[in-house]
Amino acid sequence: MRTLLQVLSDEERERVHEHTLALLETTGVRVDSEQARRILAGAGATVDDRHIARLPRALVERALATAPRCFSLGGRRPGWSLPMNEGGFTLLADGGGTTVIDRTTHERRPGTRRDWVESTTLLDALDDVGLYWWMVEYGLETETPGGMVAYLRDLFGLFSKHIQDSFAQPDLAPWLLEALEIVFGGRDAVRAIHPYSYLITPTSPLVVERSGIDAWLALRGYDIPVAIMPMPLMGATAPGSMLATLVVANAETLATLCVVQSAEPGTPTIYAPVIAAMDPRSGRLSGGGIEHAVMAAAGTQMARLYGLPVEASGCGTDQFVPGAQAAFEKATTALFTALSVPDILVGPGMLAGAMVLSLEQLLIDCEIFRVARKAQAGIAVSDDSWLGEVIAEVGPGGDFLGQPSTRRNARSGEFYLPGLGLHDTYESWLAGGATDIVEEARARAEELLASHVPPALDDDVVRALNELAVRAGRPA
Repeated sequence: MRTLLQVLSDEERERVHEHTLALLETTGVRVDSEQARRILAGAGATVDDRHIARLPRALVERALATAPRCFSLGGRRPGWSLPMNEGGFTLLADGGGTTVIDRTTHERRPGTRRDWVESTTLLDALDDVGLYWWMVEYGLETETPGGMVAYLRDLFGLFSKHIQDSFAQPDLAPWLLEALEIVFGGRDAVRAIHPYSYLITPTSPLVVERSGIDAWLALRGYDIPVAIMPMPLMGATAPGSMLATLVVANAETLATLCVVQSAEPGTPTIYAPVIAAMDPRSGRLSGGGIEHAVMAAAGTQMARLYGLPVEASGCGTDQFVPGAQAAFEKATTALFTALSVPDILVGPGMLAGAMVLSLEQLLIDCEIFRVARKAQAGIAVSDDSWLGEVIAEVGPGGDFLGQPSTRRNARSGEFYLPGLGLHDTYESWLAGGATDIVEEARARAEELLASHVPPALDDDVVRALNELAVRAGRPA
């Protein structure tokens, strides 16, 4: 009996779909890429001189039909992969933080290269995290061939699971593809393993940007999976209604899907909108708002209507530091989103609407994820679960502490054993130094950073990446 949260009924999902089709066919979307406009026109769309593409139902349905239902996201760690749309559930740490909470001074400061190295290493060490995003900015220039290759060289040395990223310039695509071929052993291996997925972020409301689309178009031929992530903000870049915002997000996602599937049918695609709300008191993003989680769950249901894998956003907060507010906002939004059963949950490690990086918060958020995963698993039903004979043997007034079934199930996952926090007596807490969970998470982060060694790249791969960086204009 798996726990499943339902926001929309089957009828309501169909109505969202029909409203989406009507929006795409009548209002349409603005497509800033000339290539994409030609591709859509060739697939049956009507494109006017204002670059508005109106997409008929048949085009949308064809795009949905050609998108694969199941595929895996791989990495360079031996034997590791993430099957999509098969009931799995993993974390994707949020990215793009502009500041960091220093673990020594506990104050906010600009990010550094060391912060990037430590956050990337910690993400590799945490089995709960299956995908990589760049968590903190520190001034590394990646929009040149030399900068991109140097970044990829360092990234592959630190992180061994799946990488999801994007870039704006199509001329960077050949450098990325060559780096992938070096690390994974050629084009066929890249196509088979899917070690890298590309993030496309349409602009709300209803704009398919040129840079992201044109850069992805330059990657064709390598079966690079695509995650489509519009970010409509209810009341600002989307209507002031959760239902209408959901329709806009769905339209932006499906319009981009039409470009992708028309350009390269069969491209693995992840339905990944971040459907959020503004704080009506300020107009700012409400990072920890429950509306975000409700709409994320509804978005997951729409993806399942289409049979597509889902990357959902949750685990957010408005607070700038770890503490009670961050904990309750992240716990409620993560649990609510998780119970809609997405394949990927975005959000851990970041505060203040994904602007502030905290490695302590990353550890706490992984604990929240484990609790959510336990809740999502529900109640196991099997012949061994009923324990009728055990109940009869103990009888009225007895206890089950000494029963073999209790010991067995305590070790098998029937009970959840938290990895962080106080779960003992007050006296034990005092004897242990009366630490709080943030201090405990900080100590755990330090342990992992000191002990984790990512799988090493082969010497010939490192040599080839260095040579590629030099050829791209990066000094050795």
